[in-house]
Amino acid sequence: MPLDLATLLQILLALGLLNVWLVRARSATAYRGGDARSLKEEFAAYGLPAPVFLVVGFLKLACAVLLLVGLFLPAVVLPAACVLVALMLGALAMHVKVGDPPLKSLPAFVMLALSVTLVLLSWPAG
Repeated sequence: MPLDLATLLQILLALGLLNVWLVRARSATAYRGGDARSLKEEFAAYGLPAPVFLVVGFLKLACAVLLLVGLFLPAVVLPAACVLVALMLGALAMHVKVGDPPLKSLPAFVMLALSVTLVLLSWPAG
């Protein structure tokens, strides 16, 4: 498995998602939306119902797993990266919705940029 840019992006995105959703979900960070001190509180600050937290969490963790699986099964990378683009656009929209300063949106913006780059690198040549 060569360590090209796409492979590096897959690993970075997957580890970033796993970190946020499994390691730091209950921790306060400088990037939480509104005045939230945890990931669950952040979704509440956005005015989103609890089921949305569960669906988004499932999708982000599934994408992380698929990006790692994609190191051995490349066909799953493009769909996972496309879902991440949509989720990161949603995250940015939520930060705007609650009037967060730009710094709080930085991780979502970086993840969006990495996801878009991975989509472009994974798109079939035609």
